[in-house]
Amino acid sequence: MLTDELPVTPLYQEITTVDRRTNLPHEEFINEYVKKSLPVVLTDAAKNWKAMKKFTPAWFKEHYAHINKNINGVNYNMGDFIDMMLTSTAENPAPYPYNFDVKKVFPELMDDFLPEIIYGNIDRINHKLMPKKLLQGTTVYEIFLGGKGSSFPYLHFDALFMHTQITQVYGSKVFIMYPPDQTPCMYPFPDNPKFSQVNFLNPDYEKFPLFKNAKPIEFTLLEGETLLFPSGWWHTTKINEPCISLGRAQLNGYNWDNFIKDRYINWKKKISIAALPVLAYGKIVGSIMNAQDR
Repeated sequence: MLTDELPVTPLYQEITTVDRRTNLPHEEFINEYVKKSLPVVLTDAAKNWKAMKKFTPAWFKEHYAHINKNINGVNYNMGDFIDMMLTSTAENPAPYPYNFDVKKVFPELMDDFLPEIIYGNIDRINHKLMPKKLLQGTTVYEIFLGGKGSSFPYLHFDALFMHTQITQVYGSKVFIMYPPDQTPCMYPFPDNPKFSQVNFLNPDYEKFPLFKNAKPIEFTLLEGETLLFPSGWWHTTKINEPCISLGRAQLNGYNWDNFIKDRYINWKKKISIAALPVLAYGKIVGSIMNAQDR
């Protein structure tokens, strides 16, 4: 990938769905989706994962019933949550998101998500030149469990300007996405511009009139499929059946500069003396990774 070239700006208004591709050649994946900043569903990228068929609600309850997660001030252990997840309804949905950092909570499961799916030519997240401190503020590998009627509470795009990978390990999930050029319709919070002020389930059109003009792309990600989409795409999810997903943060040449700039801004607020070195290091390492990309 020629990472010193700018991505081609797509005609987002012409996009009404997300392509589903099977056995997609790598070069075509780069040219048609990565370079054009377009999402794509890969139907077979995770077909050799051990997690497939192994990870079920019953399996998690059997092996991790003792694991706890606090949601809105209430503590739920995995065993009780799985029962709620399986009986969840639109009228009485299980709490969501019920999510965990895989490396911290289930490190023994990391091998079950191999081979890695990479959004580019090299894996910048796990690159030997990537300091782990630069990744603070995002969860690289994240398990989500949810039940029918649940939904992610916010329209957003992901922290640190990360690209996103979502693989459905069990069940399906509905995605609602908006391209970056619809950002004015999202009414981002002034102090947190990666999150929308709009309640997408019950939008207040008097307060947010431009949201009427927003044109969502809605589709269902099926079990075994992987969605890859670039930073800046607004998204949220709804769940129509019990499901388990793996989320994975992704970095390549097209979001590297925004990632480093975001790190610089945040470090400047907290540890100002470290901010400029972060910027300089990011530029140097970015150049090295760009060369490796080519």
